Amino acid sequence: MTTGSADSMDTIIRHLPQDHLARTLRADVRAGLGSRPRTLPPKWFYDEVGSELFDRITELPEYYPSRAEREALQEHAAHIAAAVPAGTLIELGSGSSRKTPLLLQALLDTGHLERYVAVDVSDTALAGARDGLAAIFPDLEQHALLADFETQLHVLPRHGHRLVAFLGGTIGNFEPHQRAAFLAKVRELLGSGGGSLLLGTDLVKAPSVLVPAYDDSAGVTAEFNRNVLRVLNNILDADFDVDAFEHVALWNAENEWIEMRLRAKHPMFVRLPGAGMDIHFEEGEELRTEISAKFRPQAVAAELAGAGFTLAGQWTDPQERFALTLGQAL
Repeated sequence: MTTGSADSMDTIIRHLPQDHLARTLRADVRAGLGSRPRTLPPKWFYDEVGSELFDRITELPEYYPSRAEREALQEHAAHIAAAVPAGTLIELGSGSSRKTPLLLQALLDTGHLERYVAVDVSDTALAGARDGLAAIFPDLEQHALLADFETQLHVLPRHGHRLVAFLGGTIGNFEPHQRAAFLAKVRELLGSGGGSLLLGTDLVKAPSVLVPAYDDSAGVTAEFNRNVLRVLNNILDADFDVDAFEHVALWNAENEWIEMRLRAKHPMFVRLPGAGMDIHFEEGEELRTEISAKFRPQAVAAELAGAGFTLAGQWTDPQERFALTLGQAL
């Protein structure tokens, strides 16, 4: 691990070892593909190709979450900023930071904001987002941290009033026990020095709206889903026949989440030398690649309260599809 000063906007501070990607993927594959039912965490969608495919997904007519969150920020960023005297904005899983300018401008308008800290596992995404934001906010102090927010919250700033933003509905990729543990870690990070968490959550709605968002008519999401197998082929020298799996998206009403799966079209034997394992798939056997939990506003508030946050505000887009919930650490 290497660390250093983040004084230069041109510097990405690296908290991940060079072999982090392969080592973490290997562990996830052994745990997820070595069990039944087979699973993979959705973070492995996002290699360069996967990120490009997801950008295409956000432009699809069926995929409303990104547009709904942007509309909520456009409508309510000023209200959020007025509720938090944040000197530092920390964005977890910042990615391309496309929606971030809306929040940054509102926070800057309050006169409190001094710096922006982007946290992501992709140095390419961090560099691109940093340069784009520098063009919009040339006087804003930026820090770019190459870190895994699931395991490395301890490397983030621990002083002053910080607003941690976790947007995009990413919290929905965690199962309930994982959400509780993660929110508790964010609360611990904020300590007693003052701080807040802004959480973006997609809301429960009719399956007729939800399912097409994850199974579009153009097949982009299907390609995005199958691309995770290419990631395994590229990094672990696996020999998945990508086209031998069909994309499945379904609504799990009991858990109130969308599941994305890959279903084997015929029996096959797959070698994964980089993970030291071989796998046999039966015809019709499924690999779950993502859960995307949908929330009810009161349940979000309850989960934040359970982690030690006080509800400071909650806002939605005009159609009430997506919520922004502000929890304050007291």
